[in-house]
Amino acid sequence: MSHLKGIPRTGCRGGSGFSLLELVVVIAIIATLSVAVMSRLWQVQVDAEQVAMEQVLGTLRSALGIKVASYFVQNDMAGIRTLLGTNPMDRLSEVPKNYLGALTGADPDTIAGGSWYFDASGRILVYRVRNQDYFRGGLGTPARARFTIRVVYEEGSRGRNEIAGATLVALDSYEWVYKD
Repeated sequence: MSHLKGIPRTGCRGGSGFSLLELVVVIAIIATLSVAVMSRLWQVQVDAEQVAMEQVLGTLRSALGIKVASYFVQNDMAGIRTLLGTNPMDRLSEVPKNYLGALTGADPDTIAGGSWYFDASGRILVYRVRNQDYFRGGLGTPARARFTIRVVYEEGSRGRNEIAGATLVALDSYEWVYKD
């Protein structure tokens, strides 16, 4: 360090570096920022799960609508009734990667969070929630949302209920909640 001879050392207290207080303040600031970033990152993961689940539901509803339309075009109202209890995933040309298939007697505790499966015994489509602390409704622990196909009726011209279509509905009300 001979080339630095004659240059005054400003800002350093005798070359000792940071004081303990300065070091604690810096660590506290970094810790606070880390907590804020991690909290926001966790919320983004929850948002991503919600969007992914709703996107799959939208795709299933569209595929079901196409099938219903084909029955209407063929004037096959009885065909719409055959959709009851069927697996909505069967309407897709390609199932989501997190779809486990049709399962009989599956124990929800053994199903990975973020997975879809068709409960073959109950004839319902189930989504097993990954971020359970941010999900309310559906079934209890572990958190799940269940869906089934229902036929939609409307009053016809003769005052009788007539088939108007079919839709994918949630069996239990649910909501995604956000924690501050």
